[in-house]
Amino acid sequence: MATTTHHHHHRHVLQLVLSCRKITAQVTNTTTSSIIAMASSSEQEFLAHNHSVLNRFPRSHRFWDAKIASRIGEKLGLRLREIGITGVQIDANEELSRPLHYRTMVSPLFRSVQRAGVHVSGADNFPSF
Repeated sequence: MATTTHHHHHRHVLQLVLSCRKITAQVTNTTTSSIIAMASSSEQEFLAHNHSVLNRFPRSHRFWDAKIASRIGEKLGLRLREIGITGVQIDANEELSRPLHYRTMVSPLFRSVQRAGVHVSGADNFPSF
């Protein structure tokens, strides 16, 4: 079928679920609608950081920052490589419609996914900070 080659590039979509408490990056196979890889700030590695934020005064309402986002991108990138995925697509319109402070913090995530060897198409619309 001719349509398969057309869709081949966008079969894996990277989506971010953001809240002030956590950031989750997940990659979905659009053909099967299943999540094939994810990384999140609620993972074991980040619990100590989350705990320190909780006990900080004045209380920080955001539990993650650009550094954590970058680390999550790195983990996600490595997990994608392990299962043989070398390219993902983001919904650039959705990402660019986020408030600026979120965009500033998620661009390191996209960059670290790319450093891990997974091309993120759509991420070139993001400013590099």
